[in-house]
Amino acid sequence: MGTITASVMLMRWELLSAVMMFLASTFNVQCRKASRNAMAFVFTGIGIGMSCWFVTGLLGITLSMDNLYNFWHITKEVFFEVINHAPTDWPMP
Repeated sequence: MGTITASVMLMRWELLSAVMMFLASTFNVQCRKASRNAMAFVFTGIGIGMSCWFVTGLLGITLSMDNLYNFWHITKEVFFEVINHAPTDWPMP
């Protein structure tokens, strides 16, 4: 009993996101059958958001402001590095 309790406590956010993905998928199908496309679109967004949360939880990625700042800083540096190395006579369509 203690092992089950400990595993549920350790996996609570992953389990919650998995249940939310299942519910979003189920409601998405039901809304599509009832021709409620706007609600189906909302449930699709919820499902995508929950799947991203699920993957970040499994990979151990924490979405803190420090990590987001670090990601933005590295992305900006790479972007400017690529722009600086682009040829000056870049073909225009």
